[in-house]
Amino acid sequence: MKITKVRARVFEWKGKTVPPQAHFCSNAMDQLYDRGDSMGTFRFHGWTVVEVETDTGLVGLGNVALAPRIAKAIVDQYLAPLVIGQDPFDYEYLWQRMYRSTLAWGRKGIGMAAISGVDIALWDLMGKATGKPVFKLLGGRTKEKIPCYASKLYRTDLGEMQKEAASYLEQGFKAFKMRFGYGPRDGVAGVRENLKSVEAIREVVGYENDLMLECYMGWNLEYAKRILPKLEKFEPRWLEEPVIADDIDGYAELNQLTSIPISGGEHEFTLHGFKQLLDKKAVSVVQYDTNRVGGITAAHKINALCEAYSVPVIPHAGQMHNYHLTMSTLASPMSEYFPVHDVEVGNELFYYIFKGDPQPQNGFLDLDDNVPGLGLSIDERYLDQFQIIE
Repeated sequence: MKITKVRARVFEWKGKTVPPQAHFCSNAMDQLYDRGDSMGTFRFHGWTVVEVETDTGLVGLGNVALAPRIAKAIVDQYLAPLVIGQDPFDYEYLWQRMYRSTLAWGRKGIGMAAISGVDIALWDLMGKATGKPVFKLLGGRTKEKIPCYASKLYRTDLGEMQKEAASYLEQGFKAFKMRFGYGPRDGVAGVRENLKSVEAIREVVGYENDLMLECYMGWNLEYAKRILPKLEKFEPRWLEEPVIADDIDGYAELNQLTSIPISGGEHEFTLHGFKQLLDKKAVSVVQYDTNRVGGITAAHKINALCEAYSVPVIPHAGQMHNYHLTMSTLASPMSEYFPVHDVEVGNELFYYIFKGDPQPQNGFLDLDDNVPGLGLSIDERYLDQFQIIE
């Protein structure tokens, strides 16, 4: 079996979206003087779908969430020629070929995300060729079902946040993640608002359930050191991305400073990047995203590394490429799950492009042993809501 074709298409959303002012989240743009819709930089208005086809007619699906038009150009111009004519089961060789040939410019960021898209498609292809789900190729079932947490709760009116949290509780979730709305530029008043929001959610979910807190790189080291002692009484399971991803020493200092586990890795790449985080004890929870980190080939190695360091892996964003890795390793105790009730807040666009992701039941997800590959296909119901760039 040989790869005969690699196609990258950009799906750009042109349908209705939620107004930016409807919810907000602290983020890395907040420390600039022009706030505006600061989350606009981080919303996904498009997605790259990567298709790898073989001479047997099988097609593997991969995806890239970051900078989709640029990702498409990288796949088309640089990566496709490296894998066409090759055996998809030589995935390690193909990964190294893509990684090393683009090393001068592609080792982090969009270059690595583009490699991820091709690599995910290769694993989907291998699953389809063998008639097995991807998690069976990675190590098989390590848990009966995957516990998952409801990940939404953007900062809005506190009463509305409480109603949203209550709805997840009624659906059977026992773990929840909320977003902070304020950071250093908001001063003491912002600190108080952040504390109020955590208190409001704890009033609803209680202390018998897990609550995770998300900063999305919106704080700095000084601010985080001020607020962390005030957050400890709320017993969060972790505090996510308090500072920008490049401030590894800042992560390490915070992780030693507080009883609250510090998490991160959503914006880190490759096995080498995570070894640096772990060696410095910078995070107590690893949160890579398979469609950024280097694909399934890289993520599988990171899982093994984290197992050796006894650091749990809870991938960012849910989605099928992450679920298969979570199912196949003891390093991953649970998954993130994004309840979908609007478009372009963050990761919801994925669910308008693909179908096949499992739906949680009472806070658990399951994968089907009998569905080969990733189990995803293009969802034709929403195609008219996209501009598709071939």
